[in-house]
Amino acid sequence: MKEEVQNNLHELDEETLFGVSQTFKALSDPTRIRILNLLCCEEHSVNDISEALNLGQSTVSHQLRLLKNLRLVKFRREGTTLYYSSDDTHVMNLLHQAIDHAKHE
Repeated sequence: MKEEVQNNLHELDEETLFGVSQTFKALSDPTRIRILNLLCCEEHSVNDISEALNLGQSTVSHQLRLLKNLRLVKFRREGTTLYYSSDDTHVMNLLHQAIDHAKHE
C-alpha cells in the first residue's frame, strides 16, 4: 500500500505537465533569462529593461507579454508607464539554482 501511495505522488496530470513544460520553455530563452534575472530584486519599466539589456523595446515588450501570461512577471501602472517585477518566487529560485549550477566548476 505504501508503495502505491508513493507511485501516485509521482504521477502528473496533463495540466501540470503542460504548466511545467511551459515554464521550462520560458526559461530556455536567453533573452527571457536576462529579463527575469534583472527583475529578480527590483522592478523596472520597459525602457529601463531595454536600456539595461541593450534590447529593442518591442523585443522586451514581446518577452514580457509571454512572461506575464505565464504569471512569471507582474506589473503596476504609474501614469502611462508600466513597471514590471518578478511574480513567482519558485521559478526565480529555480532560475538562480540553474545559474549557480552553470557557474559551478
